[in-house]
Amino acid sequence: MPNEQDALFASVDALLDQAAAPDSLPAPAERKRLREAGGLSQDQVAKALSVRRETITSWESGRTEPRQPKRAAYIRLLEGLAERFPAERTAPAQVPAPAAEPVPIAEPARAAEPAPERAPVRAAEPSPVPARPARPDPSSMSPRRPANGRSNATSTARTAVPSTPARKTAAPDVAARKPAADPAAPTAAAPDPRFAHGPLAVLDGDGTAYCVDGLVLDCPARSVAALVDWALTEAKLGAPRLHRHGKDADPLVVITAAAAERFGLPSTLEDRRGLRLPADHKVITQLARAKWQLTRRGFGPWPRVYRPAQNGRRRCVQLAILPWGALDARSWGDTDQLPPAELARVLGAYATRVITPRGSTAVCGLELMTALRPPTRAVKDESTGSWISGPNPGALTEPLDPAPPEAPAEHPVVAARYPRHHERTPDQVLDEEAYDWFRPLTDEECARGYTYGVGIDVNMAFAAAANRLTVGTGPATHVQAPEFDAKLPGSWLVDLSHVEIDPRLPNPFTPKGNRPTGPGWYATSTVAYAVELGARVRPSEAYVRYEHGAYLDAWYTRLRDAYMATMADLGVSTGMPDADFLDAMARHKDADPGQAAVLSAIKSSVKGGIGKLRERPQGVGYKYGERWPALERPTWSPHIRAELIGKARSNMHRKMARLASVGLFPVAVLSDCAVYLSHGPSPLDFLPYTDDGKPLPGGFRLGVSPGMVKHEGTQEFLWVAAMTEDEQINPARHIKGTDAAAGGE
Repeated sequence: MPNEQDALFASVDALLDQAAAPDSLPAPAERKRLREAGGLSQDQVAKALSVRRETITSWESGRTEPRQPKRAAYIRLLEGLAERFPAERTAPAQVPAPAAEPVPIAEPARAAEPAPERAPVRAAEPSPVPARPARPDPSSMSPRRPANGRSNATSTARTAVPSTPARKTAAPDVAARKPAADPAAPTAAAPDPRFAHGPLAVLDGDGTAYCVDGLVLDCPARSVAALVDWALTEAKLGAPRLHRHGKDADPLVVITAAAAERFGLPSTLEDRRGLRLPADHKVITQLARAKWQLTRRGFGPWPRVYRPAQNGRRRCVQLAILPWGALDARSWGDTDQLPPAELARVLGAYATRVITPRGSTAVCGLELMTALRPPTRAVKDESTGSWISGPNPGALTEPLDPAPPEAPAEHPVVAARYPRHHERTPDQVLDEEAYDWFRPLTDEECARGYTYGVGIDVNMAFAAAANRLTVGTGPATHVQAPEFDAKLPGSWLVDLSHVEIDPRLPNPFTPKGNRPTGPGWYATSTVAYAVELGARVRPSEAYVRYEHGAYLDAWYTRLRDAYMATMADLGVSTGMPDADFLDAMARHKDADPGQAAVLSAIKSSVKGGIGKLRERPQGVGYKYGERWPALERPTWSPHIRAELIGKARSNMHRKMARLASVGLFPVAVLSDCAVYLSHGPSPLDFLPYTDDGKPLPGGFRLGVSPGMVKHEGTQEFLWVAAMTEDEQINPARHIKGTDAAAGGE
């Protein structure tokens, strides 16, 4: 036992070095808080203690208690975390990361800054949104606003400061209930007083600012410059950092069409290409005069207004201009048409569960990666004794050029090798993309009397692929004739054309499902699946990354928890019988349109965030072979995107192969949607079950969790046959009656 315990202690000490506590075991909730505060996953702790992840879950829920020698090692871990992350403490001064300040668009003039005031708080006006199913407690309602539309507490002079603490009041027809504690939200001992009014506010034309949980503030600002001052002082908006080495979220103020008119902003942007106000617009002049600056993207749908940090504290406000299309309908639906109070509820749910919006959902998905794995941390300079900024282990810390096969066609490393219009062959380019495959029907299938084609769709397929995925975090090393290592992320040049696959299944090694014709570049995930299928692989060369880790684990966990919490709000939860699950899914979007918009935004954040890992050049001014701004981000990492998509495609094929073992073959696959022939219109009519009524092990399983499947849509058999035979169109793209999203969720 002593030798085993010493080994366990050594593992825990190594884990504490990666992470960032009483004599006895703390309460279960505190165990979970300490682990999350250290940025550690349950898998990491389980590996260090040589137990299963489910055991850690049981310890953190209080269902079971650890026994010796695991108990002593577990206490040692919690003690180390408690020393670093006490339950109640003031935030230590940290040296900010040496990041370049946003580039100003104009040299500002000096101006005095207003003294902070407390924002008056009042009850919300009744909203025209239909009444929600949960009714508010009458005792929690505040009096309606006076008939003149202004509260008595909001005089023009703004000299009276409320003598009682700001009270959050629910809008009668909007925020009827306060949501339960969100598992995706960062654990804290107490609400941060700096952000007492939540992460954001939606501003109406009369100066009413609607916040989360039904809180309503009065905003006296009559200009954008004054609005920014108010957001940073009186409003108490913002959100605490998601990682101890990260940054607090900047306040977000959403400007409605009426508020835009109040501040002198046009209803539409004349510059449809640049999507920004001209530099000589009066609003920009006012900002410059008040010594506020703008980032390089200027004043567009998502302008960021800031002053340089002072005493290590950020002074930055994010704005969202609704009439300029800040909320893309492809991600948010008709959210921008909601009344302000309901809009605050919807955006607040996303901000609390995912991240405070700061641009498109794609931008948010990428920013969430950085927020959960900051590139820098404060380290002590041993020579001077002062704190400086240093790289954060396990994060993407600096921009890196991709390996030649991993780079898109426009990248300088490709332009230096090939002429502009050269079409690279599989042995020159890594082509890890989602499935787009279909096949003609067999004579046997046509004779079986099938009536329908039924599509099933994998929930959060690409997010699920990110779970426990090892990706490269450092530069690529070129290796000749390497031995394949499934634990080493990278790109491998290997011939997989000899691997035999049933022609009724898509080939797992190409996006089109065709058999490879010779050597090609593949991500580690894809080659590992070939080995799983029994293939002998002999790479001729590879670009491998010896610095690697589970960079996306925290990203997956937060998005998964946000997705599950939102689905629960929509009436779909885990453990439902299959028939009940299908019924709930058929009506979940009608249960709460606001939460349905949050769900759509979460899914778009997954897909868009992954897409941003290989963002291509944009704009007509780009010239072939030049670098573009995205390349300067540490998170521009096409190899991570390739690794993730390769794993998602392999996961999909593994389940299809399991169904094929009992005689069920797909006729079409598009990304994470597979179409099967069926005698009935429901997935229950063709998905196989064991004799005891359980889903076939290793196959597709109905349910709400990421990686499980839902009903995508049903069409008649003759329609499927016509699409595949006559029109040569992938039926998975249209199985639910509308165009499916080619990129998946």
